[in-house]
Amino acid sequence: MASSSTVHPARYLALFLVLLIGAFLLVFFTGDKKPDPKLGIDLQGGTRVTLTARTPDGSEPSRDALLQAQQIISARVDGLGVSGSEVIIDGNNLVITVPGDDTSEARSLGQTARLYIRPVVHAIPAGEGAAPGGAPEGMPPGAIPGMPGGVPGMPPGAIPGMPPGGAMPGMPEGAMPLPPGALQGGPGGPGEPVAPAPQPRPFPQQPAPSPAPEPPADPAAPIPPGTPAGPGGMPADDENLSLADQIKQEKLRRQSSDQMIQILAMQLQASQCGQEDVLAGNDDPNLPLITCSQDGTTVYLLDKSIIAGEEIANATSGLNQQAGEYVVDLEFKDQGSKTWAEFTAANVGVQTAFVLDSKVVSAPVINEPIPGGKTQITGQFTQDTARELANVLKYGSLPLSFESSEAETVSATLGLSSLRAGLIAGAVGLAAVLLYSLLYYRALGVLIALSLVASGAMVFAILVLLGRYINYTLDLAGIAGLIIGIGMTADSFVVFFERIKDEIREGRSFRSAVPRGWARARKTILSGNAVTFLAAAVLYFLAVGQVKGFAFTLGLTTILDVVVVFLVTWPLVYLASKSPLWAKPSLNGLGAVQQIARERRAAATAAGRG
Repeated sequence: MASSSTVHPARYLALFLVLLIGAFLLVFFTGDKKPDPKLGIDLQGGTRVTLTARTPDGSEPSRDALLQAQQIISARVDGLGVSGSEVIIDGNNLVITVPGDDTSEARSLGQTARLYIRPVVHAIPAGEGAAPGGAPEGMPPGAIPGMPGGVPGMPPGAIPGMPPGGAMPGMPEGAMPLPPGALQGGPGGPGEPVAPAPQPRPFPQQPAPSPAPEPPADPAAPIPPGTPAGPGGMPADDENLSLADQIKQEKLRRQSSDQMIQILAMQLQASQCGQEDVLAGNDDPNLPLITCSQDGTTVYLLDKSIIAGEEIANATSGLNQQAGEYVVDLEFKDQGSKTWAEFTAANVGVQTAFVLDSKVVSAPVINEPIPGGKTQITGQFTQDTARELANVLKYGSLPLSFESSEAETVSATLGLSSLRAGLIAGAVGLAAVLLYSLLYYRALGVLIALSLVASGAMVFAILVLLGRYINYTLDLAGIAGLIIGIGMTADSFVVFFERIKDEIREGRSFRSAVPRGWARARKTILSGNAVTFLAAAVLYFLAVGQVKGFAFTLGLTTILDVVVVFLVTWPLVYLASKSPLWAKPSLNGLGAVQQIARERRAAATAAGRG
């Protein structure tokens, strides 16, 4: 039972006021600082991206693979927040529809997300172009980047200190040394000379992918100078080849273990960093790889993979407070954690690349052993790109590669006029509830109005912040959930006030009836809201599409109902019970109930006398 000596209404009201002010400070002083919730497809339109599936051998993708890809992309959509997006299968295509006009987010959902961690053997800056023979413009065929003209007395293309066709002592087979003055995209930044990094020791590799790749071309086969064919025998113009043949040719050129082919392939790749990568997501982790960084500024020669993305247990994004940049934190599974700890302990000082879909996302240098299975990907991330990368890594790689074949703007299916109509309908219903409350509860109806205004303000601020930080988008179904939820908040007030009336009927004054009525009403209020929240949670996890948004807003307003009733309504009514003005029956509307109490007392007195 409540006691007036233990009630501190000012503290409850102050706590709610602090929460409300804090929410609106975040609204106006973080992000884009605009108090506008994100709207769903049905209200503001969106973007539809068609992703065409492709397989390494050029065959038709299986239905099971498409269904698995749809499930993974749907999980990625959910990982971005309750966005009201759609992912459907259309033939061999996946069609993704997301709110807004930003196609990059929809395209990122279709990333294959095949992540490999590979040691860096060599890195050069991306060049302007390559001559037909495979060397950069203005450089003789066979010359090595960083060594103009080669070395006197040595055959063109020979590497100082290396026997012809052999590797340097102590260096893994297929690795290429860093020439003096070479550039690499390490911590020193592009354009700074760095010393050759220690080379990685041989390390257990990941199992070969299925289907197995074609064997590389014979490393001993000479490449005729001046021929239009690229390294590995790839035709200079492969546009007429099938997709499977293009992937095969790219593997021959960019995944060869022959050092001369690697040199020429790096020179050629330096002029192709800005082009679409046919090999994306189809590289063999058991072979070296020549590829570009995601920003297209650096070309890397990478060793075999040491860890695959399947070993990732979780991925999150956040802001590194010390460096002031956004990062992606990875947590490996047991085997991946053990492998990473052993590799980092044995290769301190080695530059190591995180390769996503055959492109280098980040290439940091290992500064110290990293035990515990946790590591961090750094790069030129924004908050959105870091979140998107963590999202695609967290939910796993797709069984198919996809290319964006079409992107179009989708007009609003309902439009802002429907939004206005829905808001007007909600406002009319809310006004009717308030009018009824004023007529039935008199001045106590004013307290209901104040509580609903406080609840509505908090809901609005939270919706804006959810749209800003988890990409929550408000659609018409969500608005319906809000209106129903706010109406249920009014139900909590009714339960409380009726309990007060019950206490007055038993002969208590308004002052003493309020704390007693609250002690009995709060259990009923908590029970009712618990049932509603449970129903909303079940609906959210089992439903899809817009029904999910309805369940989300219903659950949100149910939680806020409890907060508002405990921190606003109860303290306001308690303060009113202490006021002689509010105790007047003509003001609080409790005169009829008090009359019933007097009649009961009179009847009881008469019965006692008889």
